[in-house]
Amino acid sequence: MTHTIRLATAADKPEWLRMRQMLWYHLSAEYLQSDLDSVLRDRKRAVFVAVRDDGGLVAFVETSLRDYAEGCQTSPVGYIEAWYVDENIRGQKLGREMITTAEAWAREKGCTEMGSDTWLENEASINAHKKTGYFEVDRLVHFMKKL
Repeated sequence: MTHTIRLATAADKPEWLRMRQMLWYHLSAEYLQSDLDSVLRDRKRAVFVAVRDDGGLVAFVETSLRDYAEGCQTSPVGYIEAWYVDENIRGQKLGREMITTAEAWAREKGCTEMGSDTWLENEASINAHKKTGYFEVDRLVHFMKKL
């Protein structure tokens, strides 16, 4: 099956939200939906989606320009904010194509480095990053306290 990769539009929000819910299953749909419009409008961000022949979406990558990313020495730096491929088509190199598209966007914006992150226990994501040429530069433990 072939897929077309293109920039997301407002019409993609329902399927994009579905995939965000699969990626961040521990967050509410309301929370995940709250920034869709602002992400689409933000010139320092881009969302690419993979479209099946029948028009349905099967993958997305959210990318941005950041001033800083761990392990990077330049600014701005491209950053993979989110990356998801439907489970039934993983392992078919679509994820790699999504990352290549995000990297091309960052290059067009003047970036020479790309950063990303994932959870420490997300071995599938860690392996997928390594397969696309990324290497681990740091491990963090984040803390929080309500005041």
